[in-house]
Amino acid sequence: MHAVFGSPGRYVQGAGAIEVLGEHAARLGRQALLVADRMVMDMVGERLTRLCEQAGVVTHGLSFDEALTPGLVERLAAQVGQCRPELVIAAGGGRSIDAGKALADHFGVPVMTVPTVASNDAPTSKNYVLYDDAHRLLAVRHLAYSPSSVIADTALIAQAPASMLLAGIGDAISKSFEAEQCARAPSGRNMFGTRPLMSAAALTRTCHAVLMADAADALAAAGTGKPTPAFERIVEATILMSGLGFESGGLSIAHALTRGLSALRQVSHAPHGLQVAFGLLVQLQLEGRDEVERTELEALYRQIGLPLCLADLGLPDATQDELRHAAELSLAAPHIHNFVRELNAADLVEAIGAVNGRAPRSAATGERAGQDHSLAEAIGAR
Repeated sequence: MHAVFGSPGRYVQGAGAIEVLGEHAARLGRQALLVADRMVMDMVGERLTRLCEQAGVVTHGLSFDEALTPGLVERLAAQVGQCRPELVIAAGGGRSIDAGKALADHFGVPVMTVPTVASNDAPTSKNYVLYDDAHRLLAVRHLAYSPSSVIADTALIAQAPASMLLAGIGDAISKSFEAEQCARAPSGRNMFGTRPLMSAAALTRTCHAVLMADAADALAAAGTGKPTPAFERIVEATILMSGLGFESGGLSIAHALTRGLSALRQVSHAPHGLQVAFGLLVQLQLEGRDEVERTELEALYRQIGLPLCLADLGLPDATQDELRHAAELSLAAPHIHNFVRELNAADLVEAIGAVNGRAPRSAATGERAGQDHSLAEAIGAR
């Protein structure tokens, strides 16, 4: 059986990287849709339009301020009118970038991504998520190919608050453990539906090492608009390494659990990355992971404010019925099978309880989990 490793055509990172947007867009076409939520469009829309115009690319702006549903995709597509787009430029956080991918899929054209936050690894991936009108996950769709270019301007990303970067760190911290389980599982498959290649696992290991070494220093720079060397390394880890690692290396329990955690009262408000970070602790419990490694990871969680228990996600009093419901939803996620053994709902409930029992319930951490959530929603952190 063949194996697949996927990646963007180009990845450009650094302070001022946005200045090369026009030349990258011009290689793909002369008519572009510029897609962003309203906050991001107000913040950088004119600048992106000007950079494209200087390269001979005409942009047609599409902004929105709601969850990405099939209906929204149809409404945005209808606004294009007689324009025949040759590419889509998606700017912002996960929601904006997914909207751009959905429109690129609709029109059958390539997509470029311009992340304004490092809250997730959506900029590099071919996947996008659709929700129903009740904001429940409806489907995960896949582009035929990864984004053509990713332009990560760290001076722009460094303007976003630390809570955004913390979510990205939480999303990325699981990737090496998930890739390892996917590789070990007899039926483990990456996001391309094949067995993972060694290169993806190597990327996730480097990603993990960078996160452990630089997370705290990078968070100190977040919100200043001045990227430091540590901030640059963390952006590369959370967007590029994490993105390539999960698509080509595969996901496992940590991400499968977000299907259930997001259905729990209060927890649904926590950013995706914080849910993943807690899910990783549950995965390590199920693995029977070495105590030294778990203690080291928990120390980082305490240092930077990642959740150690459900109380830190806003739910100090989950009932057994709620946990069982969350477990059953998690078992429906395809990633649940990228594990060395088959699991049932009782396994997940027991592991969640064990993780909750390892950590004191920290109201301070719970507050951090919800900090700046309204802004995260506005910019599109998932």
